[in-house]
Amino acid sequence: MERPLRIGVQLWPGGAPDYQTWRSAVLHAEDIGTDVILGYDHFHAPTFTEIVDGMPVLADVQRDVNNFEGWTALATWGEITNRAEIGLQVSGIGYRNPDLLADMARTVDHISSGRLILGLGAGWYEKDYTTYGYDFGTWKSRFDLLDEGLDRIAARLAVLKPAPVRKIPILIGGSGFKRTLPAVARHADIWHTYISLDKFHDASARVDDLAAAAGRAGADIERSVGWVDAASANVFRDAGATMFTTEIHPTDEGYDFSVLTEMLAWRDAQQ
Repeated sequence: MERPLRIGVQLWPGGAPDYQTWRSAVLHAEDIGTDVILGYDHFHAPTFTEIVDGMPVLADVQRDVNNFEGWTALATWGEITNRAEIGLQVSGIGYRNPDLLADMARTVDHISSGRLILGLGAGWYEKDYTTYGYDFGTWKSRFDLLDEGLDRIAARLAVLKPAPVRKIPILIGGSGFKRTLPAVARHADIWHTYISLDKFHDASARVDDLAAAAGRAGADIERSVGWVDAASANVFRDAGATMFTTEIHPTDEGYDFSVLTEMLAWRDAQQ
């Protein structure tokens, strides 16, 4: 399947001076041509020092800063934007009943006239769980919930009236061979990861094999990776990635769009 190159941005609300600053950043991201605009599903802004094998390494101190809830904000994005696809990267499956989450997604899909991407993950940030009264459980129990939740979401989306505007694309993030990639192969329309090129080749081939075993074509699953620079993007593009995303964290002065502007220029130069 031939796919266009797409540029996505995850605009963190954590640390923003106020909601209006975050809202204005969403509008600006669409105005300059961003294809996919994402929030996150954290009740507290995580602070981490680096990403190792696709997973964040948390800092010793996790400060409380200004933050806003993702799904309620996402509904408003459906009203204030008109072109970009929108979503959260990614919704923690343990925070909401999966049938309710499917209904929320269907509703936001209608609000946005069919532009929602439903990002889903097992959850990993313990502070979100403990401070809001959720059971953090274990790595296994969280992935068990993800597998069950993906099935329930698919079943609920199939019977909701009215149906979603389109088949809502499912985005699953991560690179674990044991649980994440099998879930990607069975359910995802978009697979997002932060891994090295060598690991990406191996993981992508594994997704293709698992998809075939599940009766799907691996080519039907879009590959999305984190942006490093144009040279890296060229190599990942040649390896099959077609969506490239960056995170923008706010400061007291707002959001710095310089990297996103560079990404959009790279995309446009390829076409």
